[in-house]
Amino acid sequence: MAPPSPAPAGSRERLDRGARITVALLFGAWLIDYVDRLVINLALPSIGKEFDLSRAEQGLAVSAFFLAYAACQIPGGMLADRFGARRVTCWALLIWSAFTALTGFAGSFAILLVVRFLFGAAEGIFPGASMKAISERTTPGQRMSANGVVQSANAVAAVVAPLAAAPLITHFGWRSAFFTVAGAGVFVYAAVRLWLPEPRVPDGGGRAPAGGGGARAVLRSPAMWGFAAMFFGYDIIVWGLNTWVPSYLNEERGVSLSSAGALAVVPAAAATASVIIGGRLADRLQGQQRRIVVPSMSVASVALVLMATASTTALFILWMTVAVAAASLSYMPVYAVPLRSLPPELAGAGAGLITFGGQCAGVIAPTAMGVLADRLGFGAAFGFLVLGAVLAGVVAVVTPQDSASFRRSLRLPDSGGTVAAVRPVESEKS
Repeated sequence: MAPPSPAPAGSRERLDRGARITVALLFGAWLIDYVDRLVINLALPSIGKEFDLSRAEQGLAVSAFFLAYAACQIPGGMLADRFGARRVTCWALLIWSAFTALTGFAGSFAILLVVRFLFGAAEGIFPGASMKAISERTTPGQRMSANGVVQSANAVAAVVAPLAAAPLITHFGWRSAFFTVAGAGVFVYAAVRLWLPEPRVPDGGGRAPAGGGGARAVLRSPAMWGFAAMFFGYDIIVWGLNTWVPSYLNEERGVSLSSAGALAVVPAAAATASVIIGGRLADRLQGQQRRIVVPSMSVASVALVLMATASTTALFILWMTVAVAAASLSYMPVYAVPLRSLPPELAGAGAGLITFGGQCAGVIAPTAMGVLADRLGFGAAFGFLVLGAVLAGVVAVVTPQDSASFRRSLRLPDSGGTVAAVRPVESEKS
């Protein structure tokens, strides 16, 4: 009997109950993850005044987090492949919540840098584990749609963080915001530990290369590093804007911290919708990231230039919204081909490598923009972000566009465009 034909490109599979619970819990985990790291952007003006910091030094406080966060992406994915996505996700939630609280106790700039570095290490092991957890609990045809919903938590956090943290910082000081979000992280840890469903039990069949050999094939793949470079370009935009827009609005436009938080709702809401739409488009197109990334980053480039030269606050927010919405369409397509193609045994390493590329941008963008803002002004700093859009668009053209070509690039067995069946996964509960 001939093997069943793959689902049509335009079809979408419905998530079952376990997948829906997984999406809901990991949405909450990503929401806290992102709020935790965004709070410092809102607190930077207050921290800068207390410790007498230049903009470049304030940017360094953000980059210290990303230095460790980036370095731990690949090890975090491999830990998830070795010990299970549930365990690593729970470890990460608990440890990073502790370091979020410790940020509020920092008594000097040097201590702040150390705590933020360790906080970044704790959060760095989470993304690969999260994406592996979704890969184990979904089918390839629904994977990017599920990830798109989960990753939209990042954009939602960009709304929640200023609305929740700005009043705390204004009325109780910047330290209170870190204590509050650390407490919320503990609650999310408990929910994930108790209620994350078991992985799907596949129907049997072959097993793709796993363990050290399989992970080495992923990490040595030029194609995988291409996807990492694409995400680097995307995150230049994201972390540049997230770090410096609150300070820019406050210091250059005279907008209060609370009002700046309210203004951030508009671009964040646009980004939320774009991330979800981008995930669905990636599933519908079965990859083919250039068809999404190239046009979206072209629009983002133009909008970023107009934003950097905007004469009024209203125009700045308008063009920022267009830039963020356009760029966010590219988020899930960057991951689409690898996560549709890699077996779940290698999903942690693959997701960790791509995320590593993006978080390297978090190391570079905040400090580079801080230096540009000090020396040339915020117009030049925001203009720097166009480089990220150009890089993402160029790399989207030269990376594999579908599962078959991607698997050939890694010398994985061809499975007719679908992921090979996976061995049953034992319980990960700790």
